Amino acid sequence: MLTRWLYTLAFYLAVPILLLRLRKRVKKNPAYRERVAERFGLYPPGKPLQGALWFHTVSVGEFLAAKPLIDRIAQSYPNAPILITTMTPTGSERVQQAYSELLASGRIHHVYLPYDLPDALNRFLKRFNPKLLVIMETELWPNMIHFTQRRGVPIIVANARLSEKSAEGYRKILPLFRPMMREVALIAAQSDADGERFVELGLPPRHLQVTGTIKFDMDIKPDTLAAAQALRESWGGSRKVFIAASTHQGEDEQVLEAYLYLRSEVPESLLVLVPRHPERFEDVAKLVEARGLNLSRISQQEPVTPETEVVLGDTMGDLLTLLGASDVAFIGGSLVPVGGHNMLESLAMGTPALTGPHVFNFQVVAQMLGELDVLKTVTTPLGLGQAVESLFKNEEARYALAKRGKCVVDENRGAMDRLFGLICQQIV
Repeated sequence: MLTRWLYTLAFYLAVPILLLRLRKRVKKNPAYRERVAERFGLYPPGKPLQGALWFHTVSVGEFLAAKPLIDRIAQSYPNAPILITTMTPTGSERVQQAYSELLASGRIHHVYLPYDLPDALNRFLKRFNPKLLVIMETELWPNMIHFTQRRGVPIIVANARLSEKSAEGYRKILPLFRPMMREVALIAAQSDADGERFVELGLPPRHLQVTGTIKFDMDIKPDTLAAAQALRESWGGSRKVFIAASTHQGEDEQVLEAYLYLRSEVPESLLVLVPRHPERFEDVAKLVEARGLNLSRISQQEPVTPETEVVLGDTMGDLLTLLGASDVAFIGGSLVPVGGHNMLESLAMGTPALTGPHVFNFQVVAQMLGELDVLKTVTTPLGLGQAVESLFKNEEARYALAKRGKCVVDENRGAMDRLFGLICQQIV
């Protein structure tokens, strides 16, 4: 109690810093200027919801993973309003794109999650009156958990993961973290190792279920496959295409170094560079141009000609299509210590995947894929360039790796069904 009180006091004192941080982010992403009131639990006048089924997905990746689950819950409980919260404008944009009609009709509601301040959260809870909270992965805030649970709302942490690095951080604030574990109704962990770390940090064992990761349960639409094929043909069907997906600051330079090596060995090769965050699009474009490379930007619908060397994926929502249009994928956030991103998307689209060594956010999946020999790890720009070159020059090996990777994804589906069943048990 005292620890959370001190945490809350520190959070209130930090509000001016949070506002300055928002203002700084506006310079790169103007959308951060909008709907600031929601971050303090302030909304236009309106009738409160009753019995909302609340899904919290911090940003794009979590929302995309949760969408099939949200769709299934919405179909099974047609009379219950659905509430989706995010924390980033990019996540919010994807929610609005995916559910534009249902948002307009009032079937689904979307706002930013308020800051972890008691008054903001109580205004939020009073307005939306949830009867269930599903948190995707491990977005845990002490006051959000406490005040939600205090209203008798069961809390499920779905597709939960907890790397050893994150667990070590939580051990340092155990007096704050352990009470949260006692207030959670269920943690549906991705792996035994994740579950054991949660229990070590205070989760009652009876509140743990290991369901596997729902990221194997991707629903790849035929339209997406067709769009990928059409895009590939527009780039020139004979060119070898290397995509670097979800890259971070400090990583693009390494990818470009790898590509320059690749160009020396496979001159006709094309690089598709997709930064993780839209506020970095302009910086990455300048970085490419500074290398003297011929750049085409998807957002500006610039044609890809035989002279084009780099395609910049500077739009949102097109990553699966871009992955499917490529021959080999590098999954970013892994040559720098970010923790990696979802390599299963590439495999599901039939594109072999490479990753760097920093994959602690996907440790169990990466380890399994490595043991099954469907995920290759590189550690340097030269190593990345050589790995792509090897797959470019050996089509038989590349096709076999793509087929094996897709089979692994298909064989490990099922976590979504298990998670859906557990959620239904909590809806009363």
